[in-house]
Amino acid sequence: MQTMQLDEPLVLETLRQVVDPEIHCNIVDLGLIYGTRIEGRKVTVKMTLTTPGCPMHESIAGGVKNALRSLEAVEEAEVEVVWDPPWNPSMMTDYGRARIGLRS
Repeated sequence: MQTMQLDEPLVLETLRQVVDPEIHCNIVDLGLIYGTRIEGRKVTVKMTLTTPGCPMHESIAGGVKNALRSLEAVEEAEVEVVWDPPWNPSMMTDYGRARIGLRS
């Protein structure tokens, strides 16, 4: 059995499983992921939310950890939520904008 190469593209593809339940779009295409760090079998994700008072904060962070832990190569997952720079719709991918009905 071959183990997948743990790299940023795999991490980001995995994080596309995590959907903001209020906006109905995944967190990668929303532009909420500011960075990833892979250290051996530990993955740390630096991310933000659409608003500082987001009521789904714990749910989304938990979803990130669960999605990452579903990868065989990940033993530990950590989420760092930051507010700077503040999120804005221009950070979204074209797919994300289309998904929620914003024009490019």
